[in-house]
Amino acid sequence: MDDSVQVKCTKCKTAFRERARRLQNDYSRQCPCCEVVLFFVEDSHDTNIKHAMRAARRLRKEMHQLEAAAVLKTSTSSRSESRMHSSRRGSRSRGDED
Repeated sequence: MDDSVQVKCTKCKTAFRERARRLQNDYSRQCPCCEVVLFFVEDSHDTNIKHAMRAARRLRKEMHQLEAAAVLKTSTSSRSESRMHSSRRGSRSRGDED
């Protein structure tokens, strides 16, 4: 999954990509083409900035949900594996005593 969003410069209208984790309130970045400084704030009047901030927030939320699902899947599979291994150990110890 690509973790970047497209940002459109307010001055030169050039589109470039920036990581969604960086695009949070009070973040600033220079446009790679015209070198104007873009300020990323939630309540900006610029529609390009608003669109980029919304897209970044949406992408961060999706990434967080995917990470949580992966952690949940890992924890449930490790529990079932540990249960299988513990039952196997118990049966071996009984067999060794005989």
